[in-house]
Amino acid sequence: MTSDAADSRLAAYPALSAYLRQTEGMEVPPMPVMPPRVPRARAATPVPPIRVTPGALRGGITGGALGVGVLWGVQAEPSARLDVLFATGAHLTGLLAGYGVLVMLFLMARVPAVEHGVGADRIARLHALGGRYVLTLCLGHALLALCGYAVHTDADLLSAALDLLGYPGLALAAAGTALLVAVGVTSARAMRRRVPHETWRAVHLLTYLAVALAFVHQLAGPDVAGSMLSVWVWSMLHATVAVLLVWYRLVVPARQALKHSLRVIAVRDEGPGVVSVLVQGIGLDGLRAEPGQFFRWRFLRRRLWRTALPFSLSAPVRDDTLRITVKAIGDHTRRIRRLKPGTRVLATGPFGALTAHRRTRRKVLLLAGGVGITPMRALFETLPGGPGDITLLYRAGSAEQLVLREELEEIARRRGAGLHFLLGRSDAAFDPLAPQALRNLVPDLIEHDVYLCGPPGMTASATAALERAGVPQDRIHAECFTF
Repeated sequence: MTSDAADSRLAAYPALSAYLRQTEGMEVPPMPVMPPRVPRARAATPVPPIRVTPGALRGGITGGALGVGVLWGVQAEPSARLDVLFATGAHLTGLLAGYGVLVMLFLMARVPAVEHGVGADRIARLHALGGRYVLTLCLGHALLALCGYAVHTDADLLSAALDLLGYPGLALAAAGTALLVAVGVTSARAMRRRVPHETWRAVHLLTYLAVALAFVHQLAGPDVAGSMLSVWVWSMLHATVAVLLVWYRLVVPARQALKHSLRVIAVRDEGPGVVSVLVQGIGLDGLRAEPGQFFRWRFLRRRLWRTALPFSLSAPVRDDTLRITVKAIGDHTRRIRRLKPGTRVLATGPFGALTAHRRTRRKVLLLAGGVGITPMRALFETLPGGPGDITLLYRAGSAEQLVLREELEEIARRRGAGLHFLLGRSDAAFDPLAPQALRNLVPDLIEHDVYLCGPPGMTASATAALERAGVPQDRIHAECFTF
């Protein structure tokens, strides 16, 4: 384009022509160089914790028992002789008893994947049931071995018993069996109520000594010592369980105590005999505690430090603060109300499977009794849901026994959730937890998941009523603890 042509074009735009005349000869600053655009990193998706389902746990235990049966079967020698039959039965019951003791210890190792998937209360019941079988197998093993030896030597039972106890390995095995019997006796329901918790716990620690004595005896027995492979497998099973026990019951609690430095910051009265304890620490988000879970708490002060008891979180973790709400039902819990700010705390956990991961329906009914409201209160605040999706039924003897009432009412108003207080004596003619009463309060009850926590009697009756009202058993999620 020529200069004349350009001038003629600019003449058509007088404002632009004036601007160009004004800026002619001016130095144009260089355009700023923008840094290369770096894509923003996406927030890392939290990895969900590993959970072992109850079915997987039962399957694993059953599979292990079948493996023990195979180990016995491939080495058993068929015979019609009476002494051999007694000996063969003794070998089988001895192997199963040794395996059963390992299962009992594994269940009490507090492995997070098992605790979070199965639930601590269900594990405790399985442990108690398994303990009966283990004791029966131990006594059966001893009796069958004694009868087999008596027949083989043509001696009476008393003489045979005295003779067998002359062997060091068998004497150790007898001592181990006696220790297991002592543990079983103190754990029986009738005795458990009369024995102080500290005494019961001290007797229970003898289990480890009994297992060690039994292990020495088993390595000398024909079914384990028969091949190097069986010796290696049996030794590895014991070593694995020992490592799990040491790691999760000693190392992890000590590491948590050093890392989080928990201390009591306040104790608040919540009602007759009920207090809330606020515990503050460092980096408590790293605990990954979920509403509905509990910790085992040990307060480091005189007359409290020797015992660790399970208490649920009664509020979500906030500002590096944990809160538990405790009812005085014994000497230990009564002393908790006298805790002073600054008291050091050891908290092991979190444990429990009464969390949001069990939820399978949009609507949820939370059913609490007494101080069982503590995990329900945390779930009431945090379970996702719109107005009408979450309902809480709180059973108590009277209005004075309601705990955290103002908080519950505030949560219900804020979320548009249902809240009903079921008050009255448990022996009253009208049962507020009867199937029809529950259906009246929650008309579409069978469409709900139900979370349940309360005293054993209330939990059992409420579970039965929910099932009669049509709620499937797999949608009733409960945890119940007594001590």
